[in-house]
Amino acid sequence: MKPEDATYPPLDVAKPVAPGIWIVDSGPLSVMGIPVPVRMTVIRLGNGSLLLHSPTRFAFELRKQLEQIGLIVHLVAPNSAHWTFLKEWQNHVQGAQTWAAPGLRHRAKVRRAGVRIDHDLAAAAPEAWSKDLDQVVVPGAGGFTEIAFYHKNSRTMVLTDLVLNLEPEKLPFIIRPAARLLGVTAPVGKTPIYLRMIIKRKHEQAKAAAERLVAFQPKRVIFSHGRWFHEDGTTLLRQSLAWLL
Repeated sequence: MKPEDATYPPLDVAKPVAPGIWIVDSGPLSVMGIPVPVRMTVIRLGNGSLLLHSPTRFAFELRKQLEQIGLIVHLVAPNSAHWTFLKEWQNHVQGAQTWAAPGLRHRAKVRRAGVRIDHDLAAAAPEAWSKDLDQVVVPGAGGFTEIAFYHKNSRTMVLTDLVLNLEPEKLPFIIRPAARLLGVTAPVGKTPIYLRMIIKRKHEQAKAAAERLVAFQPKRVIFSHGRWFHEDGTTLLRQSLAWLL
């Protein structure tokens, strides 16, 4: 199999999901030797501006397509791992504000890459999108934090690495056992086992956050890697987070 077999073509184009929600599939990335697809979620806010959640690689044609949907105003790095492509977007989208998980601005790799971070994400949604989105902080040890977002109008939950749902048939045969061992294979993938260990260090706070996510009763759940939950979002999310709930 070729690494790109793990992805979800067409790549680097905006695909509509629900009113005000698009996804952009890209990749693959290599994570612990596993070819992993990666996904950006595009949210059009009530004022018509766009929020790019976990930006994937920049492409001029993609920017042109997005600008036909709305003005790109917000770039969001929702956890400590999803910032790699921010600099490209900052270079090519003048004036966009960059929001990041707490602590990301202090990481040496981020500083060396010249990534500009304008705002730290917090437990409460900022005024810029509080009418459209709720957000929840999922904490962990070692500086890990993931900010989960809930789009109210479409009942769409947007996660990053809290759920991975890789389809075994899209992975090289030799890697499938490792993916299953990590607990990240479809039909109901979970948080990778190594990340569970980090999150469990803040168990009480993380459990409360997971309970809030399920309480939103999302219709669908989008995340960065693998086959996202197109329907039955609440049921599947509860199953994926059962280890924490």
